[in-house]
Amino acid sequence: MTSLPSSESQCIGCAVSGDLGRRFECVVCGKEVTYCGDCYDQGKNQPGDKHKYFHPMKAIYNRVFFDLYFLGEQLDGNGDAPQSYKCAFCDELGFTSMELQLHVLEKHMEHPDAAEVVDILDQMNQGSEEYKKSTEIRCQEKSRGGLSYEVILAEPAPNVAVPKRPVTPGKNVSVEEIEQKLKAAEERRISLEARKMAEISIKLAKVEEATRKKDEITNEFITQTKEQLETKIERHVEKREAIISDMKEKLKIHAQEIEKTRETLEQQKANEQKAIEEKLKTAQALRDENIKKMLDRLKEHNTIKIAEIKTQINQLETQKVEEKARIIENKLFTAEQNREKELLKKIEKAQKLERRAEVVRQNKAQTQDIDGQQSPIASSG
Repeated sequence: MTSLPSSESQCIGCAVSGDLGRRFECVVCGKEVTYCGDCYDQGKNQPGDKHKYFHPMKAIYNRVFFDLYFLGEQLDGNGDAPQSYKCAFCDELGFTSMELQLHVLEKHMEHPDAAEVVDILDQMNQGSEEYKKSTEIRCQEKSRGGLSYEVILAEPAPNVAVPKRPVTPGKNVSVEEIEQKLKAAEERRISLEARKMAEISIKLAKVEEATRKKDEITNEFITQTKEQLETKIERHVEKREAIISDMKEKLKIHAQEIEKTRETLEQQKANEQKAIEEKLKTAQALRDENIKKMLDRLKEHNTIKIAEIKTQINQLETQKVEEKARIIENKLFTAEQNREKELLKKIEKAQKLERRAEVVRQNKAQTQDIDGQQSPIASSG
């Protein structure tokens, strides 16, 4: 059996390096684009400047994972595990490189990236042994009688003459021959079904074996992990007990220091309380003496201040009376002047009226004289 390729690599999704067990590597970009199985299953395969979304990703396994996934199967000519590719355009799964190329040619040639995908797959197929063999298309068809058969189409070999089908002479087929042929066909069908059931049983056995190995690996991992955790827990418990005992000792010493400090503080508090009481007594005496002095000063101050205030009040009242008298005199003087002005105005007005009356009297006298002179003239005429 061809040995598996080395699984030593580094995942660009989670930066884990070493034996990844199961990893996916870009067919075009190579080891520059490598994801571990978990990152690839979580969809972390993201396109970049060089790595395109349609680049095929090849699965690479170490021996443990290969036996887990492909127990009993053989590697291909290149030493690779069987591959299953996904169409980047419709997300359909389960293609070999040749089937994926045919799928893209049939269904996605109108896509702008289809030509580049076909070129990549063509290079992959030219480098594999499967491409060197005849192309086979396997499908199942059912005839009217319910029989299934496989149609295998291979590329025609060059310079090979196609055999001619012999002409079967016409003859009458009896019912017995038809029954025999049907019986033979039924036997062939039964044998095919038995063979398929045997193949299914083998596959189921492989699946059970793989499941058993997976369970063994899982149980072994669980056991190892449990032992490691128990060891860690024991160490942690021992460390915790040591830390607790050390903390207890430190706390005991700290409690003793706190007790000593408390006694010292109580002694200081008692001494300070006595000193404060003495200071309070002295301060009370001083305060009483100061209050007495202040009261005496206030009495003297009140007597002097009251006399000064009375004097000031008398002075202010005198000033106010004088100010009021001066204001009244000013007002009387102003009123006298205003009265004289009004009298003068009235005298001038009366003089004007007198002059007007004099003018009117003169006008009236002149009018009477003119009328007297006109009367004799009228009588003489």
